Amino acid sequence: MTAATKQRSETAEQILDLAETLIQTRGYSAFSYQDIADALGIRKASIHYHFPSKTDLGVAVVNRYIERFDAALTKVAGDERLSSMAMLDHYTQPYLAFARAPDRVCLCGALAGEMLALPAGMRERVDHFFRSHQAWLAKLLARGVERGEFHLPAPTAKIARSIFAALQGALLVKRATGDVSQIDDVIAVIKLQLARPG
Repeated sequence: MTAATKQRSETAEQILDLAETLIQTRGYSAFSYQDIADALGIRKASIHYHFPSKTDLGVAVVNRYIERFDAALTKVAGDERLSSMAMLDHYTQPYLAFARAPDRVCLCGALAGEMLALPAGMRERVDHFFRSHQAWLAKLLARGVERGEFHLPAPTAKIARSIFAALQGALLVKRATGDVSQIDDVIAVIKLQLARPG
């Protein structure tokens, strides 16, 4: 790898990092390439070099976010030593981190609020994120039942949707109220509802 290529790669990562933060705090529609150029001290042409359009940038940000989450979830799912509740704890860690950061929410949760205004490529990736997370949670719940660790009052797919929606919603309520206990309480109740009586 040449020094120039390495530098371009670092610049691209800086652009992606900042764009991700701007989407999480302001929204996709509320920032421009000029905002990124000013914050990073680069020319807009440098951003266009890496990401010719804002749609290209948005899709790249979401794809990177999905890849990070997927890698973490694959690692957790592959550890047979973990209890199903411990796996759920791993899953909720990013939500807790977002809740404790100023004005941050899940990237795809933030984008969902702008869904109708997003380019088609971004809408597809956000939809993929939601569906894949619900599917992962459904598998986790089934694992918990098979191992005698969870008691479910409804089918796994419905409980998975409920958990995912509760976590995403709690982040939005926390953003509006500033009350971090919103997410803590939601997670505590989810765990109580799943715990096998006895």
